[in-house]
Amino acid sequence: MNEKARVDTPEQAEFRAYCREWLKDNRPGPPPSERRSKTRVGVMSQAMMDYLRGWQKSAYDAGLVGCDYPKEYGGGGRTDCQRVANQEMQRAGTPAFPNEIALQELAATLLVHGTEEQKKRFISGMLSADEMWCQGFSEPNAGSDVANAQTFAEKKGDKWVINGQKVWTSIAEFSDWMFLLCRTDRSQKHKGLTYFIVPIKSELGKTVEVRPLVKITGEAGFNEVFFKDLETPDNHRIDEVGNGWAVVITTLMFERDAGGGMVAPSAGGRISADDSSRGITEAPIVRLAKNATRSGKPAADDPEIRDRIVKMLVRQAGFAQSNRRAAVKPLVDHPMRIPMQVKLVASENHQDLAALAVDIQGAASTLRGADANAPAGGTWSYQYISSYGMTIAQGTSEIQRNQIGERVLNLPKTK
Repeated sequence: MNEKARVDTPEQAEFRAYCREWLKDNRPGPPPSERRSKTRVGVMSQAMMDYLRGWQKSAYDAGLVGCDYPKEYGGGGRTDCQRVANQEMQRAGTPAFPNEIALQELAATLLVHGTEEQKKRFISGMLSADEMWCQGFSEPNAGSDVANAQTFAEKKGDKWVINGQKVWTSIAEFSDWMFLLCRTDRSQKHKGLTYFIVPIKSELGKTVEVRPLVKITGEAGFNEVFFKDLETPDNHRIDEVGNGWAVVITTLMFERDAGGGMVAPSAGGRISADDSSRGITEAPIVRLAKNATRSGKPAADDPEIRDRIVKMLVRQAGFAQSNRRAAVKPLVDHPMRIPMQVKLVASENHQDLAALAVDIQGAASTLRGADANAPAGGTWSYQYISSYGMTIAQGTSEIQRNQIGERVLNLPKTK
């Protein structure tokens, strides 16, 4: 059921063997004892951030990060090998990389829209986690309607001066840099936007303020970020003035995995209906049903539960096969048909799987992870609560369906 069923080229097969051998001897040690976030991008302490950055740096030095990027930008210069490294890291159960946002979004965007100077200056630091990044798109009145961004950048000489606010900014408190969408012309909506790289850490307490936001799960990880006369040089502008919307669209396509996982992190931290890619033969949702009780009997004996589990496993198998098909060009009549579905289907599958797990647990699903009686350490209940953010982040499911309808199916635009 997993993507590894694709036949490797000789280069990929050799690289897979190398990754597997390296991971066998170099998996990261135990994480810090501080309370840890259960999300892939949520980091709740400096000690945890240092631990995860060390892991990403180690994997980068070994050639498992940025495999397909040109060597002149700090990459490995390989062909379609990041997918192989990701699969082997997932199989080994390694942590997610803390610089996921930059890896998945900005590094690939710079290949399309960046200057040679920008590519050489920034990409290698993203891959190695020597520099941490966050994204500055959403605002209080510009969520799904990103083009409504009002944070304003004014040109003064060879610099831009930025004032405004961003929100829902993951790991801003640990970031050195932000890639930022600003309004540079108030008379035009889409054509009045420009895309920048701006310093964050060096400006904290001076021109940048970061305020943490606490989620329903009790964790931090999101932030509000305020700018007051923040300056960035003109050579940190990505593409032309007024072309920010086109650059954002490129970034969002990579964020939603339309780039084929060129530099995606490992998938550590995600729940799954099926863990066969990691050598686990019994699906976690099946194991949960066997261990949970309903009316004094194992939940797995309930025919309705069994039916829902089978349907969930079929959905996940179909999703995996669809991803494999996306890599075979003759099978895809529109190049973005399958990639544009990935985020939508994955987030809704995740939500439905977590809801099924909560139903299987019954009243026990109300127990927190700190409770010794919480099934599976409270993981499934936590995932259910947090899953609603997944169908909002990176564009809501409604926005995703509109884009698929308009850009893939050529349906009329919604009004």
